[in-house]
Amino acid sequence: MNTPIYPPDSSADLLFKPKQLRELVNGVPWLSELDEEEVTALLQDSELQSMKTREWLFRQDAPAHWLYIVINGAVRLARSAGDGRLATIRCVERGGTLGELSMVSSAGVYLYSAEALRRTHVLAIPAQHCREIMDRQPACRAEFMSRLALELTERLEDLALLTQADAMSRLVSYILRQLPAGRSRTPRVVRLSIPKRWLAAQLAMTPETLSRLLAKLRDGGVIGIDRQRLTVLDEQKLRDAMLADD
Repeated sequence: MNTPIYPPDSSADLLFKPKQLRELVNGVPWLSELDEEEVTALLQDSELQSMKTREWLFRQDAPAHWLYIVINGAVRLARSAGDGRLATIRCVERGGTLGELSMVSSAGVYLYSAEALRRTHVLAIPAQHCREIMDRQPACRAEFMSRLALELTERLEDLALLTQADAMSRLVSYILRQLPAGRSRTPRVVRLSIPKRWLAAQLAMTPETLSRLLAKLRDGGVIGIDRQRLTVLDEQKLRDAMLADD
């Protein structure tokens, strides 16, 4: 379902106030420097979209007319291999962006598919408006390219882990990358809010293997698990687990 941001009496607006949507836009690194007038213009061109569980937001190779920011829920990114099978790339939650790689695709198409893992709302921003912003503001363009470089680096790290590391190393690497930035003397928490089977698929293992490895770390006093909260109790032990045989 597509809903214009304006007028303010729309049903979607009762859920997502303009201030909330502005904060969402400003939270995207390469849009963070936009002034109030520019954010208003961007929102006027944007739409709210609602997706049901397992509904596809867009498909790989479809024309990329929109970029998206996740308002709530979760979206799985998957790419189709030559044999037609889908490989899970990663999962995106609140504040995450979708479709940015299409901005540098000469074909102007989405390079992966996006599927809602539960009821999800996204803010759809016209890709052309984003291109115009980057044309006018070199700082936005530079930050956009910096984010793409970071995305590429992370995907290369994923590839290296999937082809060289064992299952425990892949899990530990994932946990470490989800930790809040900086060091803290207090235990740090990671939210495991995506379904376990999709996290397992992202890490190239079965849900049963994922459960076994999490239990092993928990029993070893490395982590604590309380529903969707994973608490790192001993970061050094967690890092050491990458070096141990699974």
